[in-house]
Amino acid sequence: MKILVVDDEKLLVKGIKFNLENEGYTVDACYDGESAVAMARSGAYDLIILDLMMPKKDGLEACQEIRGFSTVPIIMLTARSEDADKLMGFESGADDYLTKPFNILELKARVRALLRRASIAAAPAESETRLNCGHITLDEQLRSAFKNGQEVELTMKEFDLMLFLMKNPGKVFSRESLLDLVWGYDYLGDTRTVDVHIRRLREKLELNPAQPQVIITKWGVGYYLAK
Repeated sequence: MKILVVDDEKLLVKGIKFNLENEGYTVDACYDGESAVAMARSGAYDLIILDLMMPKKDGLEACQEIRGFSTVPIIMLTARSEDADKLMGFESGADDYLTKPFNILELKARVRALLRRASIAAAPAESETRLNCGHITLDEQLRSAFKNGQEVELTMKEFDLMLFLMKNPGKVFSRESLLDLVWGYDYLGDTRTVDVHIRRLREKLELNPAQPQVIITKWGVGYYLAK
């Protein structure tokens, strides 16, 4: 497994690189967002650890650009702990988030969890499985999403969330339940993470995101997929 670590704090990068290589990963490093985008374009990485505040191009810009051509799992790092910063990170397409200073054991646990889920997602299925809901189709085997027959690019977590909802049509799930069932019991994020992903799914898949007909809000409870 190959990981790209991006942070302008070279001592921190050195420490992360050392610890991840001790776990058996191959680790490359760079120190600004512009280089991160250029290196990510090679498609050689299984996961990217990306700092928020960097020169030339910050982490949010870099993450958005990477999401334009790749669904590689991304963990965002930041020295700030405000919820708004976390939500901006998820809006930009990050899959997970860690606030500095962090315990290296927690970072390694997050890396393992994301790589494990990505590996499961990439594993070939025994037979093709397609799920349909109106104009939306998901191909579980190919990890592909379609809107009126046109392919739509979803991040790993967006696909996981939509797949879960499509496998449970009509059932209402709270934000807490979705965090537990889709992100995993070990995920420590804010429940608003779910709101961000739901909004992004609506923007990508609904015919009219302002009036969703497929991904429905049950006010005061959570979300469900229309039957």
